Amino acid sequence: MEELFRDTIFGHFLRIITNKRILKYPEEKDPQLWKRYIDLAKSTHMANHGRTSPPDASSSSLGSGNTSDKPEYNTDETRAAIYEGRHGARTIDPEKGKDLFIVDWWGPDDPENPAHWPRWKKILVTFEICLLTFSVYIGSAIYTAGILDVTAVFGVSQVAATLGLTLFVLGYALGPMLWAPMSEVPQVGRNPVYVFTLAAFVALQVPVALAANFGMLLAFRFLTGFVGSPSLATGGASIADLYSPSKRTYGLAIWGVGAVLGPTLGPLVGGFAAEARGWTWTAWELCWLSGFTLALLTLLLPETSPSNILYRRTRRLRELTGNDRLVCEAELAGRDMSGRDVAALVLVRPFALLLTEPIVLALDLYIALVYGLLYIWFESFPAVFVGIYGFSLGTEGLAFLGILAGLLVVLPPFVWYHHRYVEPKFNEDGELQPEWRLPPSFVGAFAIPICLFWFGWSSRPEIHWIMPIIGTAWFTVGAFLLFNSVLNYLSDAYPEYVASVLAGNDFLRSSFGAAFPLFASAMYKNLGVDWASSTLGFISIAFIPIPFVLFRYGVWLRRKSRRARQDL
Repeated sequence: MEELFRDTIFGHFLRIITNKRILKYPEEKDPQLWKRYIDLAKSTHMANHGRTSPPDASSSSLGSGNTSDKPEYNTDETRAAIYEGRHGARTIDPEKGKDLFIVDWWGPDDPENPAHWPRWKKILVTFEICLLTFSVYIGSAIYTAGILDVTAVFGVSQVAATLGLTLFVLGYALGPMLWAPMSEVPQVGRNPVYVFTLAAFVALQVPVALAANFGMLLAFRFLTGFVGSPSLATGGASIADLYSPSKRTYGLAIWGVGAVLGPTLGPLVGGFAAEARGWTWTAWELCWLSGFTLALLTLLLPETSPSNILYRRTRRLRELTGNDRLVCEAELAGRDMSGRDVAALVLVRPFALLLTEPIVLALDLYIALVYGLLYIWFESFPAVFVGIYGFSLGTEGLAFLGILAGLLVVLPPFVWYHHRYVEPKFNEDGELQPEWRLPPSFVGAFAIPICLFWFGWSSRPEIHWIMPIIGTAWFTVGAFLLFNSVLNYLSDAYPEYVASVLAGNDFLRSSFGAAFPLFASAMYKNLGVDWASSTLGFISIAFIPIPFVLFRYGVWLRRKSRRARQDL
């Protein structure tokens, strides 16, 4: 438990105020442990040619021979001898070499490496990331329950009141373009981004609930969406920190549960509150939920970014040894980046990948369509279950449980399929051709139009209300299979740009989610529930070929790209 607590935000705070006298790291308890943290092979490559990797596959060496593979060179004594200049195997090339020692994981059992944490710790962190995602995602849907009360209190139209939803989701879109790349900076890491933005999210619920006018409400709804957005893009990266590629799908699937539960339970939780106490209680409920999550994460969420963990280890070792030649690979990458390079990484790269990579653009558009359909339903459900079936504001939220039921149906067979058919395709290096992530999306692509046609044409007074609710379960089947296939595929196809690719994905889908509700009410009123849903169903049919085309031609497209992985 000490290892868990030590790397949390509160653990760091305790170390600061006690001058590091408590919650000590192993090397602080035993200063001789610094030897095991030096990667001998990478340090020698750095001395020979200025990079941590070998110049080619045949020349992975120490000095002039293949000594990096010899067991006698991988001991603490050898590391100490080379570090102190007492060993002849390490010479500094006067032209290309750099006299630096690379700090890395000390081996496959390094307890600080998130990929090697015990199972209970991974499960706890996965739960915390799911709770964080749920606590923020529910913020969009919970507001919809109070839209009618907002129109009455502020004297605005229903479309204008819907801006409280769209601006919140627009904040979702813009926030990750800043927060996701920032979480990849070794000096920052993921925890400060999660905890400090969530603290702002909690605090901003107060001016939302106490808004004196409509403009104030909209402004603070946008700000809460902006500061609450890191989990939506970076949550997947945190899951990837914990699990190997073959197991990552299970972590992302569980994370997806939190993402689905938020929009599903939002109208239910907010509906009864708004019905009894008005729209402001939806904001207070969000404040209480996110406040609890903030307390939990502050106390029990350890840092998961490997780059940040190694960066802080390197700083501790420099303090202990007084040697500034101790560096980690993430620091080396940062030293070569100018301020302009950092700005390009944070502000330009996500858009560049989105607009110049056909694979990224096609899949992001598809996910954006599915996400937009979800937010259209926040407008169509009142038309169906209140207007047609006479549900109250509170009981209307119960209709969203059909979406949750679909998740419970699709999750077990998805996990079985991945374990039975996908995991065996990983090679001995734990790598998989990215296109094998796509087959589940073949089913998901057809489930979306089935849902829309079913929902649209079963929403009639003469047909029992359970039928459109059953139809909504197909949406979760489609969305779950598409989201998991696409996010895993993009992560595997663009491993060096994961944060930027996922940030671009979040930007586009949240932009659609912000825009679609604005025309949903008019569309359902003018076309009727049947043809409005059918129009969306026909649009979703046009996207069905995308996963099939990428499964067939994805390898060819990746090899034409400058950024995609090309060796699988």
